[in-house]
Amino acid sequence: MDVPIDAREWCAMSASHDFYAIRPQDAPGEMEEISQLLAANDLEADEQVEVFMVCRCRWTGRLVACAGLDHRTIKCVAVAHAARGEALSLELGTEIVNLAAARGQFHLFLYTAPHNLSLFRGWSFYPLVEVPDQVVLMENSPVAVDRYCASLRLQRHPGEKIGGIVLNANPFTLGHRYLLEQAAGACDWLHVFLVHEDASFFSYADRYALVEAGARGLDNLTLHAGSDYIISRATFPAYFLKDKGVVERSWAAIDLLLFRQYIAPALGITHRFVGTEPFDGVTADYNEQMKRWLEREASVAPPIAVVEIPRMALRGVPISATEVRRLLPDRDFARISALVPETTLQFLRAHFPVPHTAA
Repeated sequence: MDVPIDAREWCAMSASHDFYAIRPQDAPGEMEEISQLLAANDLEADEQVEVFMVCRCRWTGRLVACAGLDHRTIKCVAVAHAARGEALSLELGTEIVNLAAARGQFHLFLYTAPHNLSLFRGWSFYPLVEVPDQVVLMENSPVAVDRYCASLRLQRHPGEKIGGIVLNANPFTLGHRYLLEQAAGACDWLHVFLVHEDASFFSYADRYALVEAGARGLDNLTLHAGSDYIISRATFPAYFLKDKGVVERSWAAIDLLLFRQYIAPALGITHRFVGTEPFDGVTADYNEQMKRWLEREASVAPPIAVVEIPRMALRGVPISATEVRRLLPDRDFARISALVPETTLQFLRAHFPVPHTAA
């Protein structure tokens, strides 16, 4: 029978609880308890969480706290209302950080609602950027982002017009090459960033090699290695922002505020280039959000001009990496060859050979 806990009872038993880790796929019963605890805290379970640290009261057997870990991002942090207090929260923070370290993750991020800032400061997390009244991105270092920016400043180039582009390039197409050519031709120097998250069809290492090969001949361009500060949709906290539109806009805002407040000032970037998006409504909305957060919103950093470049088209249809991936299972290299540079085509032929048919 479920025994309710009041504050005095929790104080009496606060030394009698156990922390342990569970993997969601191994503990469906406990996941139901976690979901109930999260719901009581106006949160939802996140399917991307790889492992949970949970706290269970020895006296009642109840689950009283949890925190999830998705790679290097802490998510789904909740404490039962009657068990709330600084001591348990600090213990939970220590346990989840130690669990991350045991899994080889030391540089951690955490998303939270702004009203929880003080709680996670107690975990030694520090705010990076905030979307007012919606979400704050924090990390567990007061100096990591400054060190990253210092490394960027070493790659700074002089000029009045310095451009920036963020690519996923999944894979690199003639459309990407056209975007780079147009942007590089309009700038004194162009900085290109590749999304580091390995959540695409092609790995980060392969995508980087394809962009590096495909961008050859553009002499006023720097291709930057992936960074934890170019945020991926894979780590964004949809579990506490229920409205899909709010999720997408908040994800865009976090990404763009990081770019405006940290990356752009380090490199002197004045313009952000992006291709027009005729197919994907989410990406088209992201382009509009870019104008808001880089150009119009008040910030400690100067505004960045957003330049939209019309997509390169083949017979009136814009070239897209999506179309390349669609054609790839059939090894339709005749049509793919019209969409990608020779370097990408060679890579695709080598890694996706045409199957031999039996005689």
